[in-house]
This record gives sequence, structure tokens and C-alpha cells, in this order.
Amino acid sequence: MHGNTARQLDYEYQQPEQKQYPDPKKWHKQDTTWALSLFATAIGAGVLFLPINAGAGGLLSLLLITLLSLPIMYYSHRALAKMIYASNSAEDGITGTIRDYFGKKASITFNIVFFVSIYTIVLMYSVALTNTASSFMVHQLGMAEPPRAILSLVLILGLIAILNFGQDITVKFMSMLVYPFIVSLLFIAVSLIPQWNTSMLSFSSVSTASTGTGILGTILMVLPIIVFSFNHSPIISQFVIKQRATYGIEAVDAKSAQIQKVTYIMTFAVVMFFVWSSVLSLTPKDLVMAKEQNLSILSYLANVQNSQLITIAAPIIAFVAITKSFLGHYVGAYEVMRDMILEAGRARGKNIKEKTVKTSILIFVVLSCWYVAYANPSILGLIDSLSGPLVAAILCILPMYAIRKVPVLAKYRGKFSNIFVIIIGILTILASIKSFF
Repeated sequence: MHGNTARQLDYEYQQPEQKQYPDPKKWHKQDTTWALSLFATAIGAGVLFLPINAGAGGLLSLLLITLLSLPIMYYSHRALAKMIYASNSAEDGITGTIRDYFGKKASITFNIVFFVSIYTIVLMYSVALTNTASSFMVHQLGMAEPPRAILSLVLILGLIAILNFGQDITVKFMSMLVYPFIVSLLFIAVSLIPQWNTSMLSFSSVSTASTGTGILGTILMVLPIIVFSFNHSPIISQFVIKQRATYGIEAVDAKSAQIQKVTYIMTFAVVMFFVWSSVLSLTPKDLVMAKEQNLSILSYLANVQNSQLITIAAPIIAFVAITKSFLGHYVGAYEVMRDMILEAGRARGKNIKEKTVKTSILIFVVLSCWYVAYANPSILGLIDSLSGPLVAAILCILPMYAIRKVPVLAKYRGKFSNIFVIIIGILTILASIKSFF
């Protein structure tokens, strides 16, 4: 009798613990919140360069981007999510996950790769900001082209000054612009419909790119921009931690997959509508010209379209979007750089002052961003040679390596999607090697 009572009390004690998790098969309000958060994060300024690569390679590249974008986005981010939520250190994000799986040295190596991948994007957006501002001043305001060295320095100092005077407020304000940016993209895409033409729908448009490398060469050309444009890996840690806390460890896989499917279908639909509308409103030669001028698609559209609305709105939207992405990546790069400097100091028995670290980082950021913005390297070239491959290493290769090596991830082995993600990762890195020759 006493044993039955004990078991009954134990059962009653466990019941509330079991009931705290909502039904993972149903769609809840927090699922909508996270779907929209992922959706907003996945659509960033990188999307503004996607139509240029999509169209500059002709119809073939446009079709390949349309076919590959959704599976690449879905399966790579699913793999990263699986790697993180199976870890005992998932709460510490991807760095904690890697430390849990592979040790401290591996997490240090990852931090370095992660920093380089983020900071390359900061440098790239420094170039994009300068080009967008210069193009707007010349083509829309009718001014003489400003000295590039002065313009780039003013822009970079201005943005970093804003962040240092009120980083939290600035980040919150910029995050509020995400949905207006997405609405603006849709508005631009719809307004371009009367300008659509059929010049891109001919297979002869492929010759415009004059790559001479066939399907494989075109695949290598489009993979880095796809991986880069849809990357939102930094938010995946927060996403899976929340799902695990809300639905429990047993349901986190299925629930994460459910939310990610909804998110990526929405993202794919919006981005591809924008890409196709932009490309169809121009000619293959226009897109090659946009690539050579190192402009985002919105700045180029503003310069060649007759619509007064697009002429004024497009470059402003581009400037705000690129500014938002610059600030967001700068904050991430700053935090990683700060942690690495402090950690390196502690390892040598030195306690570096916070003010010294901050000053050193600011000097480094201003000088490096200023130099790169002035030098004006190809933005798509930076994506092909650095940003795309580095993101692919983090987003594709790392999760697949973890699934292969870590026992707790063994249940995710042997899936066809794993092969697909590995191939995409390897080809994207090969594209980087190819870009140097």
C-alpha cells in the first residue's frame, strides 16, 4: 500500500513536468514569432546582389539559382540546427557547442574563422555603402562625383560614431527597419512589372557572361552568392535554444523543422520574386554592366529606369539596407574581436583594459574599412573568393563533420540531404579557389 502511494505521488509530481510542453504538432503563436524572425533575418542586404549574379550569367544561372536556393537554405540551416540542439552546451551558442564536441582549441579556431567571415562582410558593405552614396549623389542629385577617400572616411566614421554613442538604441532601431525593407523589396518588384522584357528568357543570353565554362562553371559562379545571400546562421543558436526550452528535447527536431520549412518557403517566394522581377526588367548586358560598376541592383535600377519613384526610392532603400547590415555585422565582429583579444591576454597572464581593447578595435576597423572602401574591390568578387566559402565552411562543412564524428549526432547520419549539403559546401569552397585563377 505504501509502495502504491509512493508511486502515485511520484506520478502526480511528474505530471506537471510533462504538461509544461505545448503540443509540438500544432502551430502556436511563438512559432509564428520565430518564423517571422528567421524570415526577417534571412532577407538582408546580400539579396541586393543576388539578381546581378543571377542575370549576369544568363538564363542558366537564373534557373540554377531558382532551383538551388530553397534546398540549400533549408538543408544547410537544418544541419546547423541539429548540431546545436543536441549539445549539452547549446545555451552558449555555436561556440559552446563546438567546445562541447571538439574541445577548447577547436572553439578558438572556429572563432577566428567566424570573425574573418563576419569581418569580410563588414569590409564588403563598406565598399557597397560608398558606391551607393556616390552613385546617388552623381545620378540622382546631379552632383559632381565626390573624392572617394573623403566620402568613404566620412561614411565609416559616421556609422561607427552612431554605434558608439548608442549601440543598443541603434541596433534596435535598425532591426525595426527589417520589415519595411522587405515590403520595399516587394514594392520595387511589383513596380518593375511594366518594364519586363524577354531578353533574359533566351538561352543565347548565356553568352553574355562569356564564361566559357559550361554548367559546372555556372554552378561555381552562383553557389557563393546563394550561400551568402540566404545565410542567417548567427540566429540559429537562439532559435533552437528557444524551441528546446519550449517543446522539450524530444520534440525540438520536428518543431524546428516545421518552423524552418514555413520560414524558408516565405523567404524563397519573396526573394525569387524580387530577383526575377529585377532581372526581367533589364537586359543581360545591363546586369553585366551593374557587376562591372560594383553596384547593388537597386542602385543600378535607379540609374537606368525611367520611373521617378524607383529613381528616388531604390537608392535610399539600398543605402538603408546596406547600413543596417553593416551595423549588424560590425556589432558581431566587434564582440568576437573583443573576446579573442581578452582571451589571448588572459592566456598570457595579462589583464588588458577594456578601454584599450575598444580603442584598438576602433582604429583597426576605421583604417581597414577606409582602405578597402577606397580601393573598391569587386563586391561579388569578395563574395566569391571569401564570404561565400567561409560561410559555406561554417554552414555546410562543419555540421556535416560533427554529424559524422560526434556520437550524439549519429541518428542524423545516412541521409541524402547530408550528401547534398556536403557537395554544396565543397563546390562553394572550390569556387573560391577558382576565383583566384
